[in-house]
Amino acid sequence: MIFACIHGPSTALPQIAAAFSPSFEQTAPDTVVFRVDGLKRLHGTPRQIVEAIAKRAGDNVNIAIAETADAAIIAARNFPGVTVAPNLSHLDVATLPLTEEMAQVLETWGIYTFEQLAQLPEIGLAERFGSAGVYLQRLARNAIHRPLKILQPETTYEDRIELDHPVCLLEPLLFLIARLLNDQCDKLLSNAMAANEVTICLELENRAQHIRTLRLPVPMRESKSLLKLLQMDLEAHPPPAPTIALTLSLKPVHPRTVQTGIFLPITPAPDKLELTLARIRGIVGENNVGIPELLNTHHPHPFRLVKAQPITSHQPPVASHQAFRFFRPPLPATVALDHNRPVRLSAPGIHGKVLNAAGPWRTSGDWWSTTVWNRDEWDIALSNGSLYRIYRDSQWFVEGSYD
Repeated sequence: MIFACIHGPSTALPQIAAAFSPSFEQTAPDTVVFRVDGLKRLHGTPRQIVEAIAKRAGDNVNIAIAETADAAIIAARNFPGVTVAPNLSHLDVATLPLTEEMAQVLETWGIYTFEQLAQLPEIGLAERFGSAGVYLQRLARNAIHRPLKILQPETTYEDRIELDHPVCLLEPLLFLIARLLNDQCDKLLSNAMAANEVTICLELENRAQHIRTLRLPVPMRESKSLLKLLQMDLEAHPPPAPTIALTLSLKPVHPRTVQTGIFLPITPAPDKLELTLARIRGIVGENNVGIPELLNTHHPHPFRLVKAQPITSHQPPVASHQAFRFFRPPLPATVALDHNRPVRLSAPGIHGKVLNAAGPWRTSGDWWSTTVWNRDEWDIALSNGSLYRIYRDSQWFVEGSYD
């Protein structure tokens, strides 16, 4: 194998290397190295190859050709101009990546050149410096044959379309979004990545921007599912003016991997579950969908809704408890009392005689804020077997039912 290295202050080194090889390694901002084996038929001998590279690179860089990548890098960093098959034996060991301790020890030993370092016993270097000393000696001997660490350009998952005419309707806009999504999802798939955030930026005719961002609970890369989520979001939040350009960007992350259990029930696919939750949010509102989280309070509604996460099969099963269903808003009710205890309940869709009642529980709080409460609560069992919680504030209400 034959490698060429270019070293210099030029900022166009990657472009110069790409003109001679489709793959190259950029070891530093001022150094690139690449293979030139395949250039023999095009340019001829190694001398002619290096002259062709020098002609394109200019006079401000050093170019070296050697049998190994590291030898070419060392030669380009230490020999000016053009060098072919360099002799590194007389180079100072200070040009190697030495630590301060290594430099002091080698100076104590009287080791100043590559040739002297190469002649030291390998076992002694390993005992004194470990694997780092052996690596340095192999560099001095030009005995490291390694593949290149190919420079991978940073992949961006963003695209933009300018429209010939302003678009008012959502359907033609979704057609363009689908085209962008297909391209970006194919790019995600080819790079073994997924997206956990999708941002659509609509440039409007009135020179404003309509930006919507979907933060996904799990990484996804199915264009159809993402398109449906964007459609429902734009239907709920339409742009206020016609669109003249749009930009779609995805935030790449590693895909989510889950090992399912043999004896556990199969959970819904994350993309299908997110679509279902998005449809529910479109009906009842974004703030009314989620998982209840208990709060550290004695308030009658001691919970808040947090964003729902898909249930994975490796999660431990939750012990069953009696559930309470809150009515939002609570149902106004008429309650008949006997000796200050409920004996009959009448509310929209709920009627019956009270067979058993527990209470009252008198609670109050937040008197220092606008959410003050002060009420009496009862748990009641009706003649039809239903269990409800009722309370009296300024009037009677049915707060919910027990399952």
